[in-house]
Amino acid sequence: MKKIRTSLYEWLVVLFITTLLVSNIVSVKMVAIGPLVLDAGTILFPLSYIISDIVTEVYGYKRMRGLLIRGVVMLLVLSLTLWIVGALPAEDSWALQSSFESTLGVVWRIVAASSTAIFIGELINAYVLAKLKVRTKGKWLWGRLIGSSVVGNALDTIIFSVIAFAGTMPTEVLVQLIVSVYLIKMAIEIIVSPFTVRFIGLIKKYDKTDTFEDPHRLI
Repeated sequence: MKKIRTSLYEWLVVLFITTLLVSNIVSVKMVAIGPLVLDAGTILFPLSYIISDIVTEVYGYKRMRGLLIRGVVMLLVLSLTLWIVGALPAEDSWALQSSFESTLGVVWRIVAASSTAIFIGELINAYVLAKLKVRTKGKWLWGRLIGSSVVGNALDTIIFSVIAFAGTMPTEVLVQLIVSVYLIKMAIEIIVSPFTVRFIGLIKKYDKTDTFEDPHRLI
Protein backbone atom coordinates (compact mmCIF):
# COMPACT_ATOMS: atom_id res chain seq x y z
CA MET A 1 0.00 0.00 0.00
CA LYS A 2 1.21 3.49 -0.84
CA LYS A 3 1.81 5.65 2.21
CA ILE A 4 -0.09 8.95 2.06
CA ARG A 5 1.98 11.98 3.08
CA THR A 6 -0.11 14.27 5.30
CA SER A 7 0.13 17.98 4.61
CA LEU A 8 0.95 20.13 7.63
CA TYR A 9 -1.97 22.33 6.62
CA GLU A 10 -4.34 19.78 8.17
CA TRP A 11 -2.63 20.14 11.55
CA LEU A 12 -2.76 23.92 11.29
CA VAL A 13 -6.51 23.74 10.63
CA VAL A 14 -7.07 21.68 13.79
CA LEU A 15 -4.82 23.93 15.87
CA PHE A 16 -6.44 27.14 14.58
CA ILE A 17 -10.01 26.06 15.31
CA THR A 18 -9.03 24.60 18.70
CA THR A 19 -7.34 27.89 19.60
CA LEU A 20 -10.47 29.88 18.73
CA LEU A 21 -12.74 27.61 20.77
CA VAL A 22 -10.54 27.31 23.87
CA SER A 23 -9.60 31.00 24.01
CA ASN A 24 -13.26 31.99 23.82
CA ILE A 25 -14.24 29.60 26.62
CA VAL A 26 -11.58 30.87 29.03
CA SER A 27 -12.16 34.53 28.10
CA VAL A 28 -15.06 34.65 30.58
CA LYS A 29 -12.46 35.21 33.31
CA MET A 30 -10.97 38.68 33.72
CA VAL A 31 -7.47 38.71 35.20
CA ALA A 32 -5.12 41.40 36.47
CA ILE A 33 -1.38 40.98 36.00
CA GLY A 34 0.26 43.93 37.71
CA PRO A 35 -1.23 47.04 36.11
CA LEU A 36 -2.55 45.06 33.13
CA VAL A 37 -6.24 44.10 32.94
CA LEU A 38 -7.21 41.46 30.38
CA ASP A 39 -9.47 38.52 29.68
CA ALA A 40 -7.86 35.11 30.15
CA GLY A 41 -8.35 34.23 26.48
CA THR A 42 -5.53 36.65 25.68
CA ILE A 43 -3.05 34.03 26.90
CA LEU A 44 -3.82 31.64 24.03
CA PHE A 45 -5.53 33.77 21.39
CA PRO A 46 -2.32 35.23 19.85
CA LEU A 47 -1.60 31.71 18.62
CA SER A 48 -4.48 32.11 16.17
CA TYR A 49 -2.71 35.07 14.55
CA ILE A 50 0.54 33.13 14.36
CA ILE A 51 -1.28 30.27 12.62
CA SER A 52 -3.04 32.77 10.36
CA ASP A 53 0.34 34.19 9.37
CA ILE A 54 1.72 30.73 8.63
CA VAL A 55 -1.28 29.62 6.55
CA THR A 56 -1.40 32.89 4.59
CA GLU A 57 2.34 32.95 3.92
CA VAL A 58 2.63 29.30 2.88
CA TYR A 59 -0.77 28.36 1.43
CA GLY A 60 -2.21 31.73 0.43
CA TYR A 61 -4.92 34.21 1.35
CA LYS A 62 -7.75 32.19 -0.20
CA ARG A 63 -7.15 29.14 1.99
CA MET A 64 -6.78 31.29 5.09
CA ARG A 65 -10.07 33.03 4.32
CA GLY A 66 -11.79 29.66 3.99
CA LEU A 67 -10.24 28.46 7.25
CA LEU A 68 -11.38 31.62 9.01
CA ILE A 69 -14.97 31.16 7.87
CA ARG A 70 -14.96 27.58 9.14
CA GLY A 71 -13.44 28.68 12.44
CA VAL A 72 -16.12 31.30 13.04
CA VAL A 73 -18.84 28.78 12.15
CA MET A 74 -17.41 26.31 14.68
CA LEU A 75 -17.31 29.08 17.26
CA LEU A 76 -21.01 29.72 16.69
CA VAL A 77 -21.69 25.97 16.95
CA LEU A 78 -19.90 25.92 20.32
CA SER A 79 -21.91 28.89 21.58
CA LEU A 80 -25.21 27.43 20.41
CA THR A 81 -24.40 24.08 22.04
CA LEU A 82 -23.52 25.71 25.38
CA TRP A 83 -26.71 27.79 25.23
CA ILE A 84 -28.90 24.71 24.56
CA VAL A 85 -27.18 22.67 27.29
CA GLY A 86 -27.58 25.53 29.76
CA ALA A 87 -31.28 25.83 28.94
CA LEU A 88 -31.97 22.12 29.45
CA PRO A 89 -33.49 21.28 32.86
CA ALA A 90 -30.94 19.95 35.33
CA GLU A 91 -31.36 16.56 37.00
CA ASP A 92 -32.59 17.01 40.59
CA SER A 93 -29.44 15.69 42.28
CA TRP A 94 -27.13 17.85 40.18
CA ALA A 95 -26.60 21.06 42.12
CA LEU A 96 -24.20 22.81 39.78
CA GLN A 97 -26.62 24.52 37.41
CA SER A 98 -25.83 27.99 38.70
CA SER A 99 -22.09 27.31 38.47
CA PHE A 100 -22.49 26.13 34.89
CA GLU A 101 -24.48 29.21 33.96
CA SER A 102 -21.99 31.57 35.59
CA THR A 103 -18.98 30.07 33.79
CA LEU A 104 -20.21 28.55 30.54
CA GLY A 105 -23.53 30.30 30.16
CA VAL A 106 -23.68 32.00 26.76
CA VAL A 107 -23.83 35.79 26.64
CA TRP A 108 -24.79 36.50 23.07
CA ARG A 109 -23.23 39.94 23.24
CA ILE A 110 -19.86 38.30 23.86
CA VAL A 111 -20.48 35.81 21.06
CA ALA A 112 -21.31 38.64 18.64
CA ALA A 113 -18.28 40.61 19.74
CA SER A 114 -15.93 37.66 19.45
CA SER A 115 -17.20 36.43 16.08
CA THR A 116 -17.15 39.91 14.53
CA ALA A 117 -13.73 40.81 15.93
CA ILE A 118 -12.11 37.53 14.95
CA PHE A 119 -13.49 37.60 11.42
CA ILE A 120 -12.53 41.20 10.69
CA GLY A 121 -9.20 41.17 12.53
CA GLU A 122 -7.96 37.86 11.12
CA LEU A 123 -9.19 38.68 7.61
CA ILE A 124 -7.41 42.04 7.55
CA ASN A 125 -4.28 40.44 9.00
CA ALA A 126 -4.24 37.85 6.20
CA TYR A 127 -5.07 40.48 3.55
CA VAL A 128 -2.22 42.78 4.58
CA LEU A 129 0.28 39.92 4.81
CA ALA A 130 -0.65 38.52 1.40
CA LYS A 131 -0.62 41.97 -0.20
CA LEU A 132 2.79 42.79 1.24
CA LYS A 133 4.16 39.43 0.10
CA VAL A 134 3.25 40.21 -3.52
CA ARG A 135 4.64 43.75 -3.33
CA THR A 136 7.93 42.70 -1.71
CA LYS A 137 8.23 39.60 -3.92
CA GLY A 138 8.38 37.40 -0.82
CA LYS A 139 11.10 39.36 0.97
CA TRP A 140 11.15 40.90 4.47
CA LEU A 141 9.09 38.10 6.04
CA TRP A 142 9.62 39.21 9.65
CA GLY A 143 8.56 42.78 8.87
CA ARG A 144 5.50 41.56 6.99
CA LEU A 145 4.45 39.29 9.84
CA ILE A 146 4.70 42.04 12.45
CA GLY A 147 3.23 44.72 10.20
CA SER A 148 0.10 42.68 9.39
CA SER A 149 -0.34 41.77 13.07
CA VAL A 150 -0.12 45.43 14.13
CA VAL A 151 -3.18 46.17 11.99
CA GLY A 152 -5.10 42.93 12.57
CA ASN A 153 -4.57 42.83 16.33
CA ALA A 154 -5.60 46.46 16.71
CA LEU A 155 -8.88 45.93 14.87
CA ASP A 156 -9.61 42.66 16.68
CA THR A 157 -8.95 44.10 20.14
CA ILE A 158 -10.89 47.33 19.62
CA ILE A 159 -13.91 45.69 17.97
CA PHE A 160 -14.20 42.96 20.59
CA SER A 161 -13.73 45.24 23.59
CA VAL A 162 -16.17 47.89 22.39
CA ILE A 163 -18.93 45.47 21.39
CA ALA A 164 -18.49 43.25 24.46
CA PHE A 165 -17.86 45.76 27.23
CA ALA A 166 -18.92 49.29 26.21
CA GLY A 167 -21.38 50.55 28.81
CA THR A 168 -20.51 47.83 31.33
CA MET A 169 -17.40 49.52 32.73
CA PRO A 170 -15.95 53.02 33.04
CA THR A 171 -14.41 54.37 29.83
CA GLU A 172 -10.94 54.60 31.36
CA VAL A 173 -11.09 50.92 32.35
CA LEU A 174 -12.22 49.97 28.84
CA VAL A 175 -9.34 51.91 27.32
CA GLN A 176 -6.92 50.27 29.76
CA LEU A 177 -8.32 46.86 28.79
CA ILE A 178 -7.86 47.57 25.07
CA VAL A 179 -4.31 48.84 25.49
CA SER A 180 -3.30 45.99 27.83
CA VAL A 181 -4.69 43.24 25.62
CA TYR A 182 -3.21 44.77 22.47
CA LEU A 183 0.25 45.15 23.98
CA ILE A 184 0.24 41.59 25.30
CA LYS A 185 -0.85 40.16 21.95
CA MET A 186 1.84 42.06 20.09
CA ALA A 187 4.50 41.21 22.68
CA ILE A 188 3.75 37.51 22.36
CA GLU A 189 3.87 37.65 18.57
CA ILE A 190 7.14 39.57 18.54
CA ILE A 191 8.75 37.21 21.05
CA VAL A 192 7.83 34.09 19.09
CA SER A 193 8.37 35.68 15.65
CA PRO A 194 11.87 34.18 15.13
CA PHE A 195 10.35 30.73 15.69
CA THR A 196 7.43 31.59 13.39
CA VAL A 197 9.82 32.60 10.59
CA ARG A 198 11.81 29.40 11.06
CA PHE A 199 8.68 27.24 11.17
CA ILE A 200 7.35 28.84 7.98
CA GLY A 201 10.59 27.94 6.22
CA LEU A 202 10.33 24.33 7.38
CA ILE A 203 6.70 24.02 6.26
CA LYS A 204 7.49 25.46 2.83
CA LYS A 205 10.24 22.90 2.46
CA TYR A 206 8.14 20.01 3.78
CA ASP A 207 5.04 20.73 1.69
CA LYS A 208 6.99 22.22 -1.24
CA THR A 209 4.56 25.13 -1.24
CA ASP A 210 5.04 28.89 -1.33
CA THR A 211 1.90 30.69 -2.54
CA PHE A 212 1.78 34.20 -3.96
CA GLU A 213 -1.77 35.60 -4.16
CA ASP A 214 -2.94 39.17 -4.57
CA PRO A 215 -5.95 39.23 -2.20
CA HIS A 216 -7.48 42.15 -4.06
CA ARG A 217 -7.97 39.91 -7.10
CA LEU A 218 -9.74 37.27 -4.96
CA ILE A 219 -12.41 39.57 -3.48
